[in-house]
Amino acid sequence: MPDVYTETTTRSWGGRIMDSFKGILFGFILLLAAAILLWWNEGRAVEEYRTLAEGHKAVVPVSAERVDAANEGKLVHVVGTAATTETLSDAELGVSTVALRLRREVQMYQWRERTESKSERKLGGSEETVTTYTYEKVWAPGVNSSGGFKHPEGHENPAQARLKAEDWTAQKATLGAFQLTTSLTGRIDRFEPLAATAETLARVPEALRKDLKLAEGGYYLGADPAAPKVGDLKITLSAVKSADISVTARQFGNSFEPYISKAGGEIEMLRMGRLSADTVFKQAEASNRGLTWLLRAVGFVVMWIGLALILAPLGVLADVLPFLGTLVRLGTGAFSFVAALAASLLIIVVAWLFYRPVIAVIILVLGAAATWAVVHVIKSRRGAPGVAGTTATPAPGAPPASPAPAPAQPRPASSSDANPPDSIG
Repeated sequence: MPDVYTETTTRSWGGRIMDSFKGILFGFILLLAAAILLWWNEGRAVEEYRTLAEGHKAVVPVSAERVDAANEGKLVHVVGTAATTETLSDAELGVSTVALRLRREVQMYQWRERTESKSERKLGGSEETVTTYTYEKVWAPGVNSSGGFKHPEGHENPAQARLKAEDWTAQKATLGAFQLTTSLTGRIDRFEPLAATAETLARVPEALRKDLKLAEGGYYLGADPAAPKVGDLKITLSAVKSADISVTARQFGNSFEPYISKAGGEIEMLRMGRLSADTVFKQAEASNRGLTWLLRAVGFVVMWIGLALILAPLGVLADVLPFLGTLVRLGTGAFSFVAALAASLLIIVVAWLFYRPVIAVIILVLGAAATWAVVHVIKSRRGAPGVAGTTATPAPGAPPASPAPAPAQPRPASSSDANPPDSIG
């Protein structure tokens, strides 16, 4: 069962006002950070887009079977199987294997603190906060320092684990006739588990072997896997022996290096599996779009939080009456949302004008043309015959309107018209 502690604290109205005014400075910092992020993101997106577009046109698919000197300095796309003859070793566990990568993963049984707070505003502007601290034992990587716990007594974790997670990468790996750089090899992540057996356990150095046990396909460092204690470890090993990959980079001798585009971006991509150059670039373009929208959303949220912090004192001042403070917060929250959205869009538009002036001008011209067309159509309809004037519908019970008199028709002249009769006296 987890250990649970509850703590109740109260902040006065004056103290909350002071804290909220201190938050204004942080709010302005967040606004500046959001504006910089949004501006930088548009530039990054344009550079990446132009780099990928240039690379997509320039890439040359080549065979992994031989290195063609004619492609020196070109952006090439090579598909094949990455392999090595190098042996990687974990000396502490006595494990050696021929592999591109070798990884040791370690989880420690340790205390974890979870915090949950609920606040209630009181009449007069004070605020009461009830904080619940929950302590439970979990398996987790790394070491969770208990020094920062609110209640460290009885929940102490070891300062460090007896074994740490490690990762080894082959220095010599090949892709057909090409040599892979360590940077590229380090991106191959098709790991397969290396099962721990009695045979592998026998190769562990004596100093550690006496405390190790086999459990769940790996090693257990502790007294009893069925009754773990704080500080016990679960250790697993995995390796990448070989893997089908696709590399897109600049050919440099019989190896690779980043391709520098005219826009200033770099292309050095590795994808798992045998993929065509077209597929690799489409995936990269989709990733660029996704990252662009993600960073736009992050920039907007940071700006929203910044504005909310700047306006926070208004809500605290109104908390003399809690319901009034709630209403003010609803108003400032809505205003912050709209203002942050408008400001974010404005920054993005201006950045577009700066980074993509041609496209931005085209969009503005098309928008102006569409607006003019709509206005022109509306004016034309208003001035069309039969549109401006309409026949009124008589009200219920009203007599039907008399028909309009027909226009007078000219009649032929007669002799009597020439000599009108005398008036009757």
